[in-house]
Amino acid sequence: MTALEPQNVNWQGTSNRQAHHTDRFSSQELILRRGQPFSFSLNLNRSLGDGESLAFITSTGPYPSESARTKAVFPLSNGTSRGGWSAQLVSKQDNSLTISISSPANAPVGWYTLSTQISSQGKDFVLKLGMFILLFNPWLPEDGVFMSNHAEREEYVQEDAGIIYVGSTNRIGMVGWNFGQFENGILNICLSILDHSLNFRRDPATDVARRNDPKYVGRVLSAMVNSNDDNGVISGNWSGNYTGGLDPRNWNGSVEILKEWKKSGFRPVRYGQCWVFAGTLNTVLRCFGIPSRVVTNFNSAHDTDRNLSVDVYYDPYGRPIEKGSDSVWNFHVWNEGWFVRTDLGPSYNGWQVLDATPQERSQGVFQCGPASVVAVREGDVNLDFDMPFVFAEVNADRITWIYDAYNSTQKQNASDTNSIGRYISTKAVGSNSRMDITEKYKYPEGSSQERQVFEKALGKLKPHASFGATSARPLAREEREPSISGKFKVIGILEVGKEVNMALLLKNLTSDMKTVTVNMTAWTIVYNGTLVHEVWKDSVTISLDPKEEIQHPVKITYAQYEKYLKADNMIRTTAVCQVPDEAEVLVERDIILDNPSLTLEVLDQARVRKPVNVQMLFSNPLDEPVKDCVLMVEGSGLLLGSLRIDVPTLRPKERSRVRFEILPTRSGTKQLLADFSCNKFPAIKAMLSIDVAE
Repeated sequence: MTALEPQNVNWQGTSNRQAHHTDRFSSQELILRRGQPFSFSLNLNRSLGDGESLAFITSTGPYPSESARTKAVFPLSNGTSRGGWSAQLVSKQDNSLTISISSPANAPVGWYTLSTQISSQGKDFVLKLGMFILLFNPWLPEDGVFMSNHAEREEYVQEDAGIIYVGSTNRIGMVGWNFGQFENGILNICLSILDHSLNFRRDPATDVARRNDPKYVGRVLSAMVNSNDDNGVISGNWSGNYTGGLDPRNWNGSVEILKEWKKSGFRPVRYGQCWVFAGTLNTVLRCFGIPSRVVTNFNSAHDTDRNLSVDVYYDPYGRPIEKGSDSVWNFHVWNEGWFVRTDLGPSYNGWQVLDATPQERSQGVFQCGPASVVAVREGDVNLDFDMPFVFAEVNADRITWIYDAYNSTQKQNASDTNSIGRYISTKAVGSNSRMDITEKYKYPEGSSQERQVFEKALGKLKPHASFGATSARPLAREEREPSISGKFKVIGILEVGKEVNMALLLKNLTSDMKTVTVNMTAWTIVYNGTLVHEVWKDSVTISLDPKEEIQHPVKITYAQYEKYLKADNMIRTTAVCQVPDEAEVLVERDIILDNPSLTLEVLDQARVRKPVNVQMLFSNPLDEPVKDCVLMVEGSGLLLGSLRIDVPTLRPKERSRVRFEILPTRSGTKQLLADFSCNKFPAIKAMLSIDVAE
């Protein structure tokens, strides 16, 4: 009798990928989800004789072992399985067998090898049949990432474009982002991220075995998407100087970043800031099948000393000073992944904060999360992982100090318990509107529950501290209620290239005459508060009659700020108002200048595999030419890779019209993203939803 051997395998790729919800991946590998059977047919050179049998072996990682559950050996049987790996004979026709293989719902994710073990004439021999990729399965109730709501699952697993909120509390803006998790090659790059982690390098066998757990995978990815410690994907830079890389504002999505990381031999891509880290981590999580979303927190605290308060310093002239390591970011972007917390108990299941932006070390590495959102709301800062840091981001008290370097004294100016953690935002399911999820992170500001949770958290962090050590301390009596109030008001429009017009409103709250000395300053900043350059200052002395209110004009010309404005378009104005023998009153306001608009329009009906013309319109609003203009365009399902177009120099007030072609590959509503940069405008964004017909 000739030796029994397989002649060919039909992996039934199309039907398996449809059944496993992996048919959107553009790569051709067999991509499966765990806990769910897949079928293939096996042709043998002859039919199975008596005493001959087939078994199967699956293995993953460099050191597969049955004890670590990274290898399984199981027979071909007629019965059904109980949770482990199993193979069932579905049908048999002559020498052709149709076989269904099931994986456990908690199998490690990643690349697998499938082999068959043939026992014939007293001998066993093993033949490799092929490879497949196993992913998390949010469609399966037994999987820890299961999401029961269909619309949410479509958004948080299958949607490959999205919106990220940026700006400030008084001006919430948005940028489109191309997640592109199904684009060609992206899944393989995401898998290689795991193989470059410190954990894998130290102990590959244990690391691969732990890839069955979404909270482990999420934590590793939060470390790997930033380049600190491990040569991960993106190098962060908040300096305002981005030579040697791309200004973080220029990226349109994660696809170009991930491809660049691979192409450079896995060297960190330069540069990212928080929304770039979050957009990229979101791609990787969705790619693996962990439901995820991008979340923005406005007035986000960065508390470095675990005391749940952030200290912010100014000098007597109103200049913000970078003293101490705490800071408040105008906005900060992180991710939430959806999975169970077997380590904490079912009440902490659901959304978990994962943050890839390198801010503080956790267990010696720049990684953050998963921190249960429920635990954050309840102040359970003693639980894993990085709870005190995440709690402070949305809930710290903000304490303002005035520091006088001349005689090195500092005094507390104000303590604010409700400015941190505002308008926590994410894109709504199935639409481009903003969903406010602040109440998921904390009880309403000013409510008794919110203060109780704060005190509970403080007590857990500082068991020896008295009630609310620094935060809730009443101001000493000599620091009386201020006798004047002030605020900045914007007058007219805020546009790059135009003069900034504001007014400082000063009001005398008493029935006595008051003389106020005001020191004002304006700085361009990066969104995380990094000071770039002072662009304006002014000092005045103003007399206020009883109960009088005046407006003092503030004008900052384009010539003053033009050279120092960063792509954030942010200017921070501050005024220190001093009445003799009273505490200073500090007034501050961050303003964001609007870019000129960039318009995209589709010139024909978009159809799959039919070229479509798109037009970009841009008008130079300045009285001087703009040069070095580049248009970058991308959009998953609309064009392969990205398009880079050099745009000729524009004369003052000149209008530019650029046409380019896209080739849609998939039907449905797709998002086209554009970034226009030049010497005067580092990053102007546009996005356009395009309905692609079959």
